[in-house]
Amino acid sequence: MTTEQSDLALVERVQRGERAAFDVLVLRYQQKVLKLIMRYVRDVMEAEDVAQEAFLKAYRALPSFRGDSAFYTWLYRIAINTAKNTLVSNKRRPIDYDLDLQDPEQYALQARLTDGETPEHLLLTDEIRETVNGAMAELPEDLRTAIVLREIDGLSYEEIAASMDCPVGTVRSRIFRAREAIDRKLRPIFDAGLGRPEE
Repeated sequence: MTTEQSDLALVERVQRGERAAFDVLVLRYQQKVLKLIMRYVRDVMEAEDVAQEAFLKAYRALPSFRGDSAFYTWLYRIAINTAKNTLVSNKRRPIDYDLDLQDPEQYALQARLTDGETPEHLLLTDEIRETVNGAMAELPEDLRTAIVLREIDGLSYEEIAASMDCPVGTVRSRIFRAREAIDRKLRPIFDAGLGRPEE
């Protein structure tokens, strides 16, 4: 039996009133959900609260779960929405972004950033983070969600399509457009020689 089939069997047991079956699902996914939420909410205790809230929302919504997507994809969507709602209520934005190390320029930048906590390092890291977060904030919701799921959360195109309820081709297009928009904002930083000009 695959994990997906096992999840579905557990879901059906919960829907029949067997609360203990949901505890099994929580144990199975609590670390993955917490890790996901930590990408948005940086405080561990707060992230644990958000994860608990996400599982509570999932439990309440489980009677309407029909298995159109994998249970974890469905849970994943709830966890992301819960984390994003927390950010909105706290008037904060995600403060981290993983560079695409397949891009030679970004790989070179990453090498520079691992040199140590020098003033140049800290300024450049902050500049990139602010630039990326600013570019992300300006993206339409569908593009922002797609790029976060792909680049930050590491989902496959198929998983993103299931999570966003759209064709894989649409996901590819959204991610391409999001990357283009972020690259346009980062380009001046890279063109400046990976540093700030002297004043």
